[in-house]
Amino acid sequence: MLDLLLIMALGFLGSFGHCAGMCGPLTVAFSLGHQQQTPANWRQQFYFHILLNLGRIASYALTGALLGGMGSMLIAGGQLAGIGSDLRRAIAIFTGIMLIWFGLVQIKPDFLPRLPVLHPLKEGGLHNRLSGAMMKLSLKSNSLTPALLGLVWGLIPCGFLYAAQIKAAETGNLVQGATTMLAFGLGTLPIMLGVGVFANRVSADKRSQLFRLGGWVTLTIGAIALLRTGDTMVDYTGHAALLCLILALIARPISRFFSAPLRYRRALGVGAYVLALAHTAHMLEHTLNWNFQAIPFMLPTHQLAMSAGAVALVLMTPAALTSFDRMQQLLGKRWRQIHLLSLPAFLLCAVHAVLIGSHYLGGMEQIWSNKLLTVLLGVVTLLVLLVRYRGIWSVLSLEKLYVPPSQSR
Repeated sequence: MLDLLLIMALGFLGSFGHCAGMCGPLTVAFSLGHQQQTPANWRQQFYFHILLNLGRIASYALTGALLGGMGSMLIAGGQLAGIGSDLRRAIAIFTGIMLIWFGLVQIKPDFLPRLPVLHPLKEGGLHNRLSGAMMKLSLKSNSLTPALLGLVWGLIPCGFLYAAQIKAAETGNLVQGATTMLAFGLGTLPIMLGVGVFANRVSADKRSQLFRLGGWVTLTIGAIALLRTGDTMVDYTGHAALLCLILALIARPISRFFSAPLRYRRALGVGAYVLALAHTAHMLEHTLNWNFQAIPFMLPTHQLAMSAGAVALVLMTPAALTSFDRMQQLLGKRWRQIHLLSLPAFLLCAVHAVLIGSHYLGGMEQIWSNKLLTVLLGVVTLLVLLVRYRGIWSVLSLEKLYVPPSQSR
């Protein structure tokens, strides 16, 4: 379950930058070609692009099934036997490194060389022929044209797509391989659908920001993939969610001397929520096996911790669901009040980590490292609250650097 949520999160968050930047121009070209043939209102545009993307996702699922079936032959041969097998771990490490490399290239294009071995067809004849065939197909007026176009689109080589395909092969199962690619495709759907329908409303500057954001997301998920290659029962999505929430909370006050978090504040908040959902699903699956009747038999401190985490997730939900401009305009002043719920959510997340986290007081064995990490988490929590408090900036004679809510974007 966690792997599916992570692969969906990779598709969704990564699509903000990578898919919008790489596939966006092709999507716009399809849209313009469609409008030239049949001038369309937004409903017709939506119908065209929903079929287009459903065809693309179907192509992903079929490819995933094929790769999963190929992986099953490796399992039959013993190479992928068990979740701790050397080959499975090597595949996970390779995937993590590849995602980190792609992320760094997106953030700073000249920082690392591109990997031509992972893009063998990007500039080659097959890529050009597929693109040309798709453009010709997009000019047809048949009602099935968008779906057929999407099926071909899903075959175009893409380094970002390779990471999901490797994960599909790692499942070693035809159905699970298809499900993995289906989850990835569904994750990319909202952004790609939005790019197709509202492409003309997205400025070049915004597309550039989204592309860089996609790089940071890709890099982060690659790091999580590497961290999980040791003990597959260890879950770092909870810590990643807490880190994203911290950056979102301090983004405004520190923006005078470090503006990057403020540019991506909403994405950080939504990312924290998605990672928190993934963390919740992972723990319910591996700790409780979805048996909620076992909760009353847990230690009282662990029950309290689970309650704190559940309430934090509930408090984060309204903010995550309203993190776009349209809702901000509709809600007015209430929008900020809703998003201030992230503060108590953050405190509850810290309580949850301390009481149930195996690295903190939630560990069954009380050792000095657990206590030290608990103190460090407490210090970080206090610092986050102080950074948001205007009075502490005045005490330190730094009030000129403080950015109040009225000046934040």
